[in-house]
Amino acid sequence: MSSRSRGGSILKKQKISNTTTDDHDKIMHEIRQCREELKAKKIAPAEIAKAIDMSEMHIVTDMQSEEVALAIETLFVDAVESIIRGESFSFAVPSRSAGNQIYISALDQVVLKTNVAERSFVHAKQVRKTALLARVLSLVHEVIRKGIHVTKRDLFYTDVKLFVKQEDSDGVLEDAACMIGCPRNCLHVVAAEKGLVVGRLQFYEDGDLIDCTRMGITGKAIPSTVDKISDISSDAEFILLVEKDAAYNRLAEDRFYNQFPCILITGKGQPDVATRAFLHRVTSELQIPVLAFVDADPYGLKILSVYMSGSKSMSYDAASLTTPDIKWLGLRPSDLDTFDLPDQCRLPMTSKDIEMGKQLIEEAFIQKNPKWCKELNKMLQSKQKAEIQALSAFGFQFVSKVYLPTKLRRGDWI
Repeated sequence: MSSRSRGGSILKKQKISNTTTDDHDKIMHEIRQCREELKAKKIAPAEIAKAIDMSEMHIVTDMQSEEVALAIETLFVDAVESIIRGESFSFAVPSRSAGNQIYISALDQVVLKTNVAERSFVHAKQVRKTALLARVLSLVHEVIRKGIHVTKRDLFYTDVKLFVKQEDSDGVLEDAACMIGCPRNCLHVVAAEKGLVVGRLQFYEDGDLIDCTRMGITGKAIPSTVDKISDISSDAEFILLVEKDAAYNRLAEDRFYNQFPCILITGKGQPDVATRAFLHRVTSELQIPVLAFVDADPYGLKILSVYMSGSKSMSYDAASLTTPDIKWLGLRPSDLDTFDLPDQCRLPMTSKDIEMGKQLIEEAFIQKNPKWCKELNKMLQSKQKAEIQALSAFGFQFVSKVYLPTKLRRGDWI
């Protein structure tokens, strides 16, 4: 029987124990040092402007509801005037294709370049897309004028025969925001609430005080309308970003945020726009480190990349949806041996896993961090992966009582 299959031997071998007062002080020292390092690394906007050519980027900015409504009205007036002149109307839509995207190292973001595509009602291949865009713009205008918010699902059901699939209406909605030049939340169309937050955080949501230490065991659903949040305050030293809701629930029930002053956030896997925007907003205002706790597999790292550098489908809104400099705390490939994870808890990587891992290691955000490259290479060489839940082999509360305190005490993030 191997040392890994016996399980638990790592506790004696490395003298890992529950956190003491001295440990707590050391952990807080490590976290605060990380916070100061991040502040020192932060580049002033003026310096960023010098380092990159903003003219090559498609920029979106927050707009008031009245401004969005006026922009839509202008688009339709132009279309009507075109028809009166005996011409067909068209929309100039910024291209969101991969070829029109670029990773900007100074920003640590995937951003949209300035190429546009004409969608004309006169071309047979473009008729449906043009009609979809016109319909979405009309619906958004109606919602804004009524002063309400609707979900993407609501939008789809207003005209199922035209949209056919929600993926179609969702995609056109992003095109509309990109064309108008504003983040999607300015269109008053939101996704259903998905993410959760709990811990040492207070804010006002549409005038109501929200205390995230008093929102039940699982905390507060992250609001879809992040723009309605104000007066964010916290005594947290860091944010723990958790990939899986199962691990988040364990930490929330154990009140991990009282043991170590922090804020717990989860997007329940692939994060939605609201969770990404919320993390960006809270981090920007509190200026505290974000430590990520994801599965030790390519998908965990891919999810982390979406939080950090943005998704390609929404690269036009990267500025308000990304949180650069997230630290990878765990679960890392090296942890499988460091914590002597039993063999039965290690999973073989599939061919799809390996292919994604090879693609990730070529990504710029990975290449700029040699320690991340080393971890990913270790994963690919061993062809092993593991889920966060595998740590339960050592006990249900091993994550909150041993694993995370040990990682934090050592300052073991990269």
